[in-house]
Amino acid sequence: LKMFYEEHLHLDDEIRYILDGQAYFDIRDKEDRWIRIAMEKGDLITLPAGIYHRFTLDETDYTKAMRLFVGEPVWKAYNRPADDFDIRHNYVASLQGSRE
Repeated sequence: LKMFYEEHLHLDDEIRYILDGQAYFDIRDKEDRWIRIAMEKGDLITLPAGIYHRFTLDETDYTKAMRLFVGEPVWKAYNRPADDFDIRHNYVASLQGSRE
């Protein structure tokens, strides 16, 4: 769990389905502030490639989650700072475009 709590990004979308229990995904808003997303059994989340995030449990200390992939599974995470990846630049550019 400790490695999932380290802020990181992936070069592909992270798609998670919560099979049981509860947990949190923390992501950053456009101003780099944390947003906490509560997840419970039956919830599905897609985090776009290049977004910094972390994952942790709630006070129940239990969840069972499945990661889904498009194409070949890739499990590699890049801890922050990982701003030199093209996918990170693309993600940040997508945020700037949505401010209009």
